[in-house]
This record gives sequence, structure tokens and C-alpha cells, in this order.
Amino acid sequence: MNFEFQVQNVKCQGCASAIRNGLAGLAQVREVAVDVATGRVSVHTDGDVRAELRAKLAALGYPEVV
Repeated sequence: MNFEFQVQNVKCQGCASAIRNGLAGLAQVREVAVDVATGRVSVHTDGDVRAELRAKLAALGYPEVV
């Protein structure tokens, strides 16, 4: 499954790296891409883990824009 999130606080490649590394720790995550300019995070997973992804992004300091 593919998920996209618009998140807050993405300011640099260091932020993007923190997001990629943080989400990669979740078992079903296969690929993470971060667009620093737009704050968009794209995640490819093996299942419907949207809630877990949203919670992990918030815990990392990058909550979803609502």
C-alpha cells in the first residue's frame, strides 16, 4: 500500500533523514521518500498501517497537517 502525509517541521535533509530512519524501523515499511520543499512524506508498506505511521511521525516531531 502507498500512503502520503503532509507533515509539519520538515526544514532540511537532516529532518528528512530522521523521518526515513524512524519510519524504516516499522516492520511493514518498505520504502520512504521525503520532499523537504513540500513537507510531503510518501511511504510504501506491506499493509494498512496508516495509524502507526501517523503516530510514529508525530512521535518523531513531524505531525501530520490536518
